[in-house]
Amino acid sequence: MATLLPNVQQTSAGAAHPEHAWLQLVQAQVEAALAQLFELPDEQALDARWTHAAAQARAYALRPAKRLRPALVLAGHGLARGSTAVPPGLWRFAAGLELLHTFLLIHDDVADQAELRRGGPVLHRMLAPGRPGEDLAVVMGDHLFARSLEAMLESGLPGALSVARYYLGVCRHTAAGQYLDLDLARVPLAEMSLFQTLRVAHLKTARYGFCAPLVCGAMLGGADAGLLEGLERVGRSVGLAYQLRDDLIGLFGDAAVAGKASDGDFMQAKRTFPVVAAYVRATPEGREELEQLWALPVECKDDAALARARELVEHFGGRAACERAVERASRSARRSLQALPNPHGLRDLLDSLITRLSRRAS
Repeated sequence: MATLLPNVQQTSAGAAHPEHAWLQLVQAQVEAALAQLFELPDEQALDARWTHAAAQARAYALRPAKRLRPALVLAGHGLARGSTAVPPGLWRFAAGLELLHTFLLIHDDVADQAELRRGGPVLHRMLAPGRPGEDLAVVMGDHLFARSLEAMLESGLPGALSVARYYLGVCRHTAAGQYLDLDLARVPLAEMSLFQTLRVAHLKTARYGFCAPLVCGAMLGGADAGLLEGLERVGRSVGLAYQLRDDLIGLFGDAAVAGKASDGDFMQAKRTFPVVAAYVRATPEGREELEQLWALPVECKDDAALARARELVEHFGGRAACERAVERASRSARRSLQALPNPHGLRDLLDSLITRLSRRAS
């Protein structure tokens, strides 16, 4: 039996922050479904150590989070159906998609040598210190990947197989984006372009994190080609705005607010948009200093080096250029959104959500 997203119209019309209240509704349902995905009777007797590791992975996956991707799945489905009715299998599909996201986060944290995720230690630090923890986390991520596919395919929704196939194709492109993000850290800033940073943002974040969930939900709701194309445009722009905001957080952010390290991009020598934007605007002397700072070995990137890096990116306009790019992408997303239907205020909720994401605290 289908359930309803409660009070969606009333939430949209009456609340000061309708997207926040709506996200809370989705989060509660998705997290309940996500918890169920960790209930695996066939694994209970495998080994006590595995049971303990799985419990840690469950705790990691269920930390408070925005659950944006499941929310976008629900929004895409509602726009396609013209209804807020949610078939039971859709919660399971959305939870499976969120679990796949968790798998990617685990591997991303290992690759980036991260320490914090969603306000707590990364999974590889939870499982064991040093290299053993990283190896164990990679394996646990593989397990969650398999479980996520099971969940999506067993949702019982018409078309679930083709939708899961579509999403996995997008994930292949995400891997390419992540590869480029890591590999370009070895390239001199002088050889980087803003176009390259935007391509990485599109592959790594926009398609996977925003386009695909909207399109998946709409496909499951039987959307026509016009709606799918419209949602793709919205997702591409809002995903770009989200990643560019994340680039600012990765250099200028507050770890207490962001829930992850605010020096991670500098420590990993990431060639993000604000850095490259500052470099192309810098004086010859400024370019040389930026190049030297980003080429420093990790052990030499102390607080003074980070402060100087931030100062140079700010001084040469990289931060301001990135803020402008976020605003342009957000406006583009909202323009594309206006061409879509608005059943039960769902389009208005997406509009509010776009604004919230592009302006989130850094």
